[in-house]
Amino acid sequence: MSTRQLLVGAGGSALVGWLVWSLLWNGYLGEYWIWPLILITPDGQFQSTYFVIASWTYYAVVLGAIVVFCARLGGWVEVLRRARAAVRQANVNAATAEGAPPPAPESDPALWPQLRADGAVAVADVLAAELREGRMSDVDYARIDHAWRTGRARAEITEAVRVHGAAACAHGSGARDLPARAARHDLPLRQVRIGSAADSPRNPYVYRGAGIALDPAVLGTSALVVGPSGREPAEGIMGPVTESLCLQALAGQAAVVAVTSAGSAAPQHRAFDVVLRAGDPSIAHSLDPYAGLDDPDEAASVLAEALVGDLAEVGHDSRWAVTALAQLLGPWRAAYGQFPAIQDLRDLLDSEAVRADLRAVLEGKRASAHLRDLDAFERRSAAPGGAAETLSNRVALLDRPAFHSLLAAPGLGSKADGRSVFSLQHLDRPVRVRIDLPEGVHTDASRIIARLVLAQFTMCATSRRDQSLFAFLVLEDAVQTVTPHSLRALQSLRRSNAGVLFSLRSLNDIPDVLRDHLLAAVGCRVACVGVSSWDAQHFATAWGTEWVETEMITHRQVRAEHPGTKVWHAVRKMVTGQHVTTKSVTMRREERQRWSSSQLANDLQTGHAVISLTAVTGERMPPILTKLGG
Repeated sequence: MSTRQLLVGAGGSALVGWLVWSLLWNGYLGEYWIWPLILITPDGQFQSTYFVIASWTYYAVVLGAIVVFCARLGGWVEVLRRARAAVRQANVNAATAEGAPPPAPESDPALWPQLRADGAVAVADVLAAELREGRMSDVDYARIDHAWRTGRARAEITEAVRVHGAAACAHGSGARDLPARAARHDLPLRQVRIGSAADSPRNPYVYRGAGIALDPAVLGTSALVVGPSGREPAEGIMGPVTESLCLQALAGQAAVVAVTSAGSAAPQHRAFDVVLRAGDPSIAHSLDPYAGLDDPDEAASVLAEALVGDLAEVGHDSRWAVTALAQLLGPWRAAYGQFPAIQDLRDLLDSEAVRADLRAVLEGKRASAHLRDLDAFERRSAAPGGAAETLSNRVALLDRPAFHSLLAAPGLGSKADGRSVFSLQHLDRPVRVRIDLPEGVHTDASRIIARLVLAQFTMCATSRRDQSLFAFLVLEDAVQTVTPHSLRALQSLRRSNAGVLFSLRSLNDIPDVLRDHLLAAVGCRVACVGVSSWDAQHFATAWGTEWVETEMITHRQVRAEHPGTKVWHAVRKMVTGQHVTTKSVTMRREERQRWSSSQLANDLQTGHAVISLTAVTGERMPPILTKLGG
């Protein structure tokens, strides 16, 4: 019974007891209640001291009986027990707050215990003073602490702290914080809060009201966010995660690549080191379409995945595209020492004259192996609808003025038309990259570039020699980005300290045969409000079932047969407001879905999502109803 009901019942029973005693004392109920006193009093003793003592003793017994009756009726004992427990807990809390000793230097993070344990007491004192005087941010703390713990040259760190104080070991951009923050972060723990578990019977009791946060240990299993409205996934999940990883990059702990579109909730452009934007000739960077690779077969594999990876959903095998592209990229590199630019690649696919010029250069260099590759390509492309035609149609989507400034012509050193060429081979550095795509104007081309970035990211993240930095890719619109090859590559990211966050408006945006595979491949799943019943069915299946104990309670009204029992039932009804009933309880154990498709599609309120998490260590959090931003 709740405390409120208990207090109402106790108050009602006390009022009934006071009313009964008042009526008895004032004689409104007659004098029959004092007949036992009169019977035990001898004749002639009604004015004696004996009668006075006996009468007041009798009154006390009657009053005590009324009190006991009302106490049992109103649950006074339970009220006193709860009040005593509340007072005891309040006293314990007060004593803890007043008597807690200050933390020792070796346990207070603000005093840099790790540096003191390593003998760098002077450095710890300088940093503690910087923190105490407000010159050190949480980014500074996380950056210096990470640099010290990861075994960098500690003599250099000591000198940098002596000269620069809290600005020591700064990020390559010189930035020590983001221009603005929208989420709550705990950088020493590398966590960002995205909401709190709702106080709902749908959630396990231990999670209710608890904060829900994400960190690299969870994001390293990759994540999928599905929500049709766009607001909850973007502002509640995508924005905080991107912002957190940008802060961790400033602390030297992560590298982040965010592929965004118009209206993105990602941090503003000033929060990134490299900004790539289609259709903007003023940008300072371009993207290397070959990811800085030297091997023609690897470059062909990445480019083929971008160009025709989505065709595998209808039964096409993309290996034909890898072979065809390798038969062109290898000869071109042998002839000119670099891979072709997008415009040159389109000419290679379309023009026999360009291939004839390439053949002449190869013959002059006596590159017989590459000549055989070129001959093989021409034989394959001779048939109508062959490899050359399909690839040419896709490359033509990228050979547009809007993308000339985005995709760099390789082989020009570190500059392309005055712009620095960025390659995803740089994921071993704490770099922050934002790629803005014109999804609304150049839809097909934007999706090709998104697949290109995903293919390059999975290859470069897994092939890094130094995988100490957490590498993460955020795809704000993953429509037609998920392919059979990308799902296979996704499995290898978990052991490479890397992950991907996919955002979809609906699972219908990816091929039907890949939906369940995607849900199985990612460790973190988020279903936002407004998901369709079809999407909800996939999530319900992925989250599985659990054994629950159901309690069936049957209440049956008790009918009184005797006058005394009727009076007793009437008094109880007056106090509790309910009829006197008997309760029958039946317990049953059954297997149910954690979340049914109907509950996911119809019961979620605005601003809420159902989230399940898995850490790289294998620990799991069941699907929890979460209030985003709470």
